Amino acid sequence: MRPGGRALSVLSSSLNAHVLKALEDEELSLTELSQAVGLPPASTMRAYLKALVELGAIERRSEGGFPGPVSYAIAPAGIRLLAVGKVLQRWLGAAPVGPISLGSTAAKSATKALVDGWGATIVRALAARPLTLTELGRLIPQITYPTLERRLTAMRLVGLVEARRGGGNRGTPYRATRWLRQAAAPLSAAIVWERRYATDPTPISRLDVEAGFLLAIPLVEFPPRISGVCRLAIETRAGSEPQYAGVTVTLDGGKPTSCVTRLEGKADARVVGTTLDWFRWANGVEDGQLEFGGDGMLARAVAEGLREALILSTIKV
Repeated sequence: MRPGGRALSVLSSSLNAHVLKALEDEELSLTELSQAVGLPPASTMRAYLKALVELGAIERRSEGGFPGPVSYAIAPAGIRLLAVGKVLQRWLGAAPVGPISLGSTAAKSATKALVDGWGATIVRALAARPLTLTELGRLIPQITYPTLERRLTAMRLVGLVEARRGGGNRGTPYRATRWLRQAAAPLSAAIVWERRYATDPTPISRLDVEAGFLLAIPLVEFPPRISGVCRLAIETRAGSEPQYAGVTVTLDGGKPTSCVTRLEGKADARVVGTTLDWFRWANGVEDGQLEFGGDGMLARAVAEGLREALILSTIKV
């Protein structure tokens, strides 16, 4: 599973969401908690609670020795996971079919389609340009054609991708919808949570970084006076020889004319930082540790535009 997928999958479960919400304000006994979430089967309740405890989102407390009374309380990681849930809910609320409530069957289907498409790198591919199913199959050979078709269909049904007319003999091109591009916000929030609280977070790869920028850049409204070439980069590995991934954006009168994943070549401005530096910036921490270089007005216009587009203010990093 790719970065962020685990946290979003946990939140997509109605029982997980209800347990976290029930424990948000107070510690509850097992009986009280079960009643608060609708009295699910005891075996189901135990399995979900065990998984949330292992995740570090909630704490199991017992009194009087075994087998004394058992209660549950939300942990700091669970409080932050609820914040990710708020970002996810805001995204679900903008669904093309109409607002979707977190914890509903529709929310689970939409989130699963997003996580599956993200995990199969379909999101990364379509964030760059429209592609046919055949072209996707060539770009993602590690996924079988039937699996690829099934995941793409699921994404289309919930409104994450749409078919473009006029494909001709080359097949039907599919493109990312605005709603899929807005998914950069919950994906980013989930990745932050995993980096801080998961015991074994999935490493962030070059493809993950590129996908995030490629999704978000078309959503940004840049000031009309801004022109130039700006490089946006994230350190994907610390050490004596850090590696970078990102995009180079060309603006002409506030309009993006190019957004490519090549970082080589001349740029008028640059914004560089670690993953957490970028997310701290997106959360309103002024400057943080981001490095702004070259044309300062251009660099800040691009970075501030991204911050506004991602709308991550509800999760504190």
